[in-house]
Amino acid sequence: MIIIHGINVPVGTREEEIVSLALRRAGMKQADAYIHKISLDARKRNDIKLSASVCIRADAAAEKRLAGRADCIYTDDVPYAPVIRGREKAEGRIVVAGFGPAGMFAALTLAQMGYRPLVLERGSSMDRRIQAVESYRSGGELDEECNVQFGEGGAGTFSDGKLTTRIKDPICRYVSLVLAEHGAPKQILTLAKPHIGTDRLTGVVRSIREKIIALGGEVRFDTKLDGIGTKDGRLVSVSAAGEDIPCRALIAAIGHSARDTFEMLLGAGIDMSAKAFAVGARIEHTQESVNRSLYGDIYDPLLPVGEYQLSFTKGRGVYTFCMCPGGTVMASASGRGEIVTNGMSTYARDGKNANSAVIVSVSPADFGTHPLDGIRFAHDIERRAYEMGEGYAPASTVSAFLEDRASLAGCTVTPTYLPGVRDCVLSDVLPHIVTDKMKEGLGVFARRMKCFGDGGAVLTAPETRTSSPVRITRAEDMQSNIKGVFPCGEGAGYAGGIMSAAVDGIRQAQAVMDTYRP
Repeated sequence: MIIIHGINVPVGTREEEIVSLALRRAGMKQADAYIHKISLDARKRNDIKLSASVCIRADAAAEKRLAGRADCIYTDDVPYAPVIRGREKAEGRIVVAGFGPAGMFAALTLAQMGYRPLVLERGSSMDRRIQAVESYRSGGELDEECNVQFGEGGAGTFSDGKLTTRIKDPICRYVSLVLAEHGAPKQILTLAKPHIGTDRLTGVVRSIREKIIALGGEVRFDTKLDGIGTKDGRLVSVSAAGEDIPCRALIAAIGHSARDTFEMLLGAGIDMSAKAFAVGARIEHTQESVNRSLYGDIYDPLLPVGEYQLSFTKGRGVYTFCMCPGGTVMASASGRGEIVTNGMSTYARDGKNANSAVIVSVSPADFGTHPLDGIRFAHDIERRAYEMGEGYAPASTVSAFLEDRASLAGCTVTPTYLPGVRDCVLSDVLPHIVTDKMKEGLGVFARRMKCFGDGGAVLTAPETRTSSPVRITRAEDMQSNIKGVFPCGEGAGYAGGIMSAAVDGIRQAQAVMDTYRP
């Protein structure tokens, strides 16, 4: 296969026209060809266009003709496929703890290969989980085991469903194909910045769970991993819901918020360490102000809703994260007496507001080197936010934040966080090492996008669950120091987002299959 890139066309050009243009550029009348990636190039406001690449199966003559051309890249058209290499019999179940993207794809891969995995998920099934999240947003009690962080689909379910990733791995396309097969929009296969949206993602997750069960796997909701049993440095069992389950392999895809599980694993002798992560607050603008900041006065409904990714590094890094066009700021705590924020969008991204985290890097040098010190650092912020906001989320306008005042006067956007916000001095909620850098970053971002210069935009705090503050050590065989435990995904410190977590889940399933037969 040859990828022809740099095909620039007007906004609104149909995919068939783009493919035809690529074939003409290759000097071919017809061939097996499809859109590889397509994105919007809005760097020049007077010349906004689509930039596409097309994958073509070229014949020998075309290969020779295209050899060495700068706009052509050769690629292997070999789809990923898991392989069973293991010969050892597993004495006990193959268990997957956690049913977020990492655990889900690990379990699906194992089930497809005949391993009949047992999935333990501390939260509830999708329907029950949606009810619990909406109840909390409406002012009800938080369910500490079923919320935005815990339950079927993991934390990524209540997000924008972004599939963008920095990793370059052939398994990424396989993940996209599986998601599309289970109901995700087909556009995720070609868009350079694909997303599914919470409303579509819930159905995809249900479909994958049903597939795992149809293949002989078992999924137990409301069932937390309570402990592990070991003998001579090897896993022999896991305990959950009062039951001891003989287990030879545990894929620990517990997510970044399973703080009690990290503590349990550390107490059981699993090696882990504190790692860097980032904290800050959610900023909300109107989506129209974001669109006009990106496109200027030539904004047209044909153009997609605007999204951005900004960063500034001078010493400590500050950057935007998980930008949700047309989205909502979500109440994302997993424990009572905490306030946590996150962002969510539907597939249509048709809400009035846009939101994004503005976060600052923190490291063990800031909070301590004990494996759980990062967790304690984040938890202290979350509890302080709860106390300062008296149960509501602390918030302020950008102008008030820059001046260390508590005020929501002069808002140019209506905050979307439910059950509600309370004006606070955010420098009393977040550490000064964070707020000082946020202030500097907002000044830099305002010079890049006009909407960031709006003093009436709203900041809602805190954003603390950006990634795991812990890394569970794993060796070249992908196992921890206790053999049979396979740390996995974002919670274990090896992924950041839906796509990379899913890829890591598949790789850990492969590591299990490298040792054990079905």
